[in-house]
Amino acid sequence: MEKTNVMRILSSRKIVYEAFDYSSTGLTNALEIAHYLKVDPRQVFKTLVTRSNSSFYVFVVPSCTELDLKKASKVVNEKSIEMLPSKDLLKITGYIHGGCSPIGMRKFFKTYFDKSCLNFDSIYFSAGKVGLNVKVKVEDISKVIHIGFSDLVKEEIR
Repeated sequence: MEKTNVMRILSSRKIVYEAFDYSSTGLTNALEIAHYLKVDPRQVFKTLVTRSNSSFYVFVVPSCTELDLKKASKVVNEKSIEMLPSKDLLKITGYIHGGCSPIGMRKFFKTYFDKSCLNFDSIYFSAGKVGLNVKVKVEDISKVIHIGFSDLVKEEIR
């Protein structure tokens, strides 16, 4: 398996991680990936990038949920935020849709994880390339990027 920037960053910080390759499946939906990996969908997280009039924000939420933009706006003290259009994702973050990771973006943006991640020792998220995920201890993520935790989601979709 080829190492991504996310994996190189984790290795350089001596963070233990497991990598999972599902590239042969063509899956990009986090919920489908959770089912493929046979893990609790609440443990597989998707990385969502939003924008306000003045800034960009990153929210990382469980695969089986939807980001609540009102809750997210409140967390970052913005009147309102909206999802960043997929066409702008690469230019802003360096990642494409389905391969966006909270680690290794072109620039650091305020990043918040849904507090439900604290219910797990480790969580899964994109390794920075479509078809690859990493499993990392929650406590180790903050050794790589500065993050906050908050209630960010609407009810589970399932």
